[in-house]
Amino acid sequence: MSLPVITGDKEEVYEDPLDLMDEIDELKKEKDASILAHFYVDGEIQDIADFTGDSLKLARDATKVKTSTIVFSGVHFMGESAKIMNPEKRVLIPDMLAGCSLAESCPADQLGSFQEQLRAEGRSFETVAYINTSAAVKSLCDWIVTSGNAQEIIGRVPDDKEILFVPDQHLGRYLMEVTGRKMILWPGSCMVHEVFSIQDLIRAKRNNPGSKVIAHPECPQNILEITDFIGGTEKMRQHVMSVKEPTTFLVATESAMIHAFEKSAPQHNFVPVPGIMVDTGETCACNRCPHMARNTLQKVRDCLRDGTPEIVWQDYFEKARAVLDKSLL
Repeated sequence: MSLPVITGDKEEVYEDPLDLMDEIDELKKEKDASILAHFYVDGEIQDIADFTGDSLKLARDATKVKTSTIVFSGVHFMGESAKIMNPEKRVLIPDMLAGCSLAESCPADQLGSFQEQLRAEGRSFETVAYINTSAAVKSLCDWIVTSGNAQEIIGRVPDDKEILFVPDQHLGRYLMEVTGRKMILWPGSCMVHEVFSIQDLIRAKRNNPGSKVIAHPECPQNILEITDFIGGTEKMRQHVMSVKEPTTFLVATESAMIHAFEKSAPQHNFVPVPGIMVDTGETCACNRCPHMARNTLQKVRDCLRDGTPEIVWQDYFEKARAVLDKSLL
């Protein structure tokens, strides 16, 4: 019996996940395609992907893909980056509406205007952008960073230059602390990491004696202040793998990341930290990114089968490519 399931903005008919996985495997061979999946998409998609990882690893993996087609299961800016670094390949994404609140918080026209304002004031600066930005924004920047390489890249900016850091104010503030560099911070934030509830985190620590908190540096300062380990997605994964004694970890990042943790370090228990709804004050499961959740096995199958949606080359991709190459490779 087929049952309707609501995912994203339309009704999908339920299909057996194992059948979908088999169909995807056949389509990958037929279409000469490889699947890249971010740690934040559902575990069943990670399990059928050829490459999984954080933004930095996947950006590098994209340059190693041998097939003519890449299916990037993540969000729109990631698909753009894969196309920028592989202009000769066809790059598909399961859902063109899978965006990013951080990328949307920094439109290219507004960044360009602010840069002009700073130059008019006689300020000498370099623009460092978190990878969670559109390709148009990347084309206006000097450096691109991920949570995994940000400290290294900040060290490359000449001391006589100011740093304009976009778009994540929380990551920027954390980087100022660990690098000692002052920065001009763009007032953006990630909708997932912004909503973690400090009260629920404290309660979770009390209810799980001996537990350790691991958090992404995109989290607000009050979360990071009571965190035992701060790091990007891959650094967190490496950290839990390095801990041999079975431990309960309270996880302050996108909850789908727990799938990768459990595969890498099955000796531990992982508990997602709840979020809080700003408008009502209610605790919610909003540590799940609604954009990443738009990726489903059905949509992966459909885009492989139909060859759409496709990321199409834009003129400004060339400038963005130069910045990505020097920053990530």
